[in-house]
Amino acid sequence: MKPALLLALILPLAACDTVTRLSEVGRRPEMSPTADPTADPRWRPVSMPMPRPQEAEPLANSLWRPGSRAFFRDQRAAQVGDIITVLVNIGDKADLNNESSRDRSGTEQMGMPRMLGLESSLTRILPNTIDPSNLVQTQSAGAQAGNAAIKRNETVTLRVAGVITQVLPNGNLAVSGRQEVRVNSELRELQVTGVIRPQDIASDNTVRHDRMAEARISYGGRGQLSDVQTPRIGQQILDILLLF
Repeated sequence: MKPALLLALILPLAACDTVTRLSEVGRRPEMSPTADPTADPRWRPVSMPMPRPQEAEPLANSLWRPGSRAFFRDQRAAQVGDIITVLVNIGDKADLNNESSRDRSGTEQMGMPRMLGLESSLTRILPNTIDPSNLVQTQSAGAQAGNAAIKRNETVTLRVAGVITQVLPNGNLAVSGRQEVRVNSELRELQVTGVIRPQDIASDNTVRHDRMAEARISYGGRGQLSDVQTPRIGQQILDILLLF
């Protein structure tokens, strides 16, 4: 993508963000109204691989209904619109060290002291100082060394209530949750989306994040503190475009 086209795409987005931030000067960030997550233009229905549907045969004189997971009615979240609490407990640790070293050297030499008597003709084409026995000689050497280290320690412990937005054909549930917390002039946003199994919902109507497939967990915010820690728009553009 050409730099001019990239700037043409970035500048309108940067202008919208700048206008929003200018409108919040001197007051706290505005919180988003409570809304239907499926009404968000960015929301898309979840499509997952599904098993073939199997029709359950009715059983006469039986209190058990084929396909049921419990004899009595389950009070846990199971339908679109039901609320479920997602427990986020991320303890991520990584300590990696990597070292590499490479050396290479090569020497090539080529001559033509005798070649059907044609070697004497070289002096007519090339300078008189040419030595037919030592026409080409090359030598190369290379070395490379690398040392990298990664050390990361992250802990996130949160509870967020979400809403079931879909019941997939195999019974799995698509969940979407969002919370906003404003403290002074800083607005913290938490978003959780994913697909869960009804069997993984605990009796207190909670589900762990590591039981959630296609989980997308976002924890961030905006406000005066985040503004100071974010590089300016011009600096971000230069970091992308500059090669050195």
